[in-house]
Amino acid sequence: MREEGGKKILILDDEPNMRHMLTMMLEKAGYQVRSGADGQEGLDLLQHRQFDFILCDIKMPRMTGMDFLQASANRRGEATVIMMSAYGTLDIAIEAMKLGAYDFISKPFKGDEVLLTLKKAEERENLKRENRSLKLQISQVKDEYRFGTMLAHSKAMRDVFRLGAKVARFDTTVLISGESGTGKELVAQAIHFASARAKRALVVENCGCVPENLLESLFFGHVKGAFTGADRDKKGLFEEADKGTIFLDEIGDLPLLLQVKLLRVLQEGEIRPVGASQAIRVDVRVVAATARDLGREVAEGRFRQDLYYRLNVLPITLPPLRQRPADIPLLCDHFMAKFRDRMGSVAVRIDKGAMKMLLKYPWPGNVRELENTIERALVLAEGETLVAENFPLLQEGGAAGGGALPFDGYSLKEAKKVWEKNLIHKSLVLCQGNRSRAAEMLEVSYPSLLSKIKEYGVEI
Repeated sequence: MREEGGKKILILDDEPNMRHMLTMMLEKAGYQVRSGADGQEGLDLLQHRQFDFILCDIKMPRMTGMDFLQASANRRGEATVIMMSAYGTLDIAIEAMKLGAYDFISKPFKGDEVLLTLKKAEERENLKRENRSLKLQISQVKDEYRFGTMLAHSKAMRDVFRLGAKVARFDTTVLISGESGTGKELVAQAIHFASARAKRALVVENCGCVPENLLESLFFGHVKGAFTGADRDKKGLFEEADKGTIFLDEIGDLPLLLQVKLLRVLQEGEIRPVGASQAIRVDVRVVAATARDLGREVAEGRFRQDLYYRLNVLPITLPPLRQRPADIPLLCDHFMAKFRDRMGSVAVRIDKGAMKMLLKYPWPGNVRELENTIERALVLAEGETLVAENFPLLQEGGAAGGGALPFDGYSLKEAKKVWEKNLIHKSLVLCQGNRSRAAEMLEVSYPSLLSKIKEYGVEI
């Protein structure tokens, strides 16, 4: 009696007695059995149904077992093939394996030998299924916790990833806001490469790193003779980004005159190179980013309201690392793997005490600071485990003592100001007052540093 729920098996053998014996034995063991006298009958059966296992003799009329193996490669799906022969040699067995067979049984054989081989094959299939399921789970986890090159476990960042993936499908202007080091450029990259513009250029420019008198030429290009030294026509960044994306970092540092011209690009889709008499049409998606509160900048007259509304069509706000400590262990593992490949470091884990310290530290420099901290720790490490002593700057910052801030209130905004002021002061002292070097060390633009020095009243 056949069990409808049993595994499906196909027997191919030119001997009727062998087919009958195998059919009776395998049906008794719970398999659903079909049989054929040669490889051609096997191909015909495979046109109408799929099997879990195929028992196939090698020497058969019309089409041999080896020929069947080759001819059925695209028809048998994931069926496990076990070859049988009374004339078997090691060379034949190896050739059968090369053509896709799982195992080889020499005739004559005992019934238990066939059942044992099938049991081993079934265990193999179960392992393959589990591996496929695991790979699918890993893939789903990667999709859920990854956006471009960014990784996160926290709900706040997964919400950012989902929003970024939706935004990528459209050409709408995006404004990414967040503290320095939170990964604004990485989000911009992920949006571009997930969009229909992915095969075109992604042009990146930091608006705070270019002298004001060069910005217009940099953005829009110039024609020969437009100014002293303009000895040839030169394309600007917007023309280079045509059909692609331009990422304007630190958009809050853009001078008011350039804000007007950027607004025209967004409204009209055209640019005018310096010294040119006619405008040029461009098709560019603009993604901008800022660490400033542009709403306040508008209120205080430093940023145009109309441009702000044009940029802020689809806002994405990146939370600081201190508000998503669940991401710290994942990011630590990621950075350790990254630097191991580059540095050949042997450290592979972080002990509980050091991880507790990392989780308590407020990370004023956010993910960028964490990455730099892990790199330093790997340089200092002497074994396979990173310990608290490998993070001296965090200990000096008070993380080892409970993460206490030199601040008595509960406002994150005010605490951030205190940390920024202290870091700016430390960097200026270390750089002996050289503000350009301090800006490089703090990884902010020179105008941003000057603005913060003035805002916080930093003195050395």
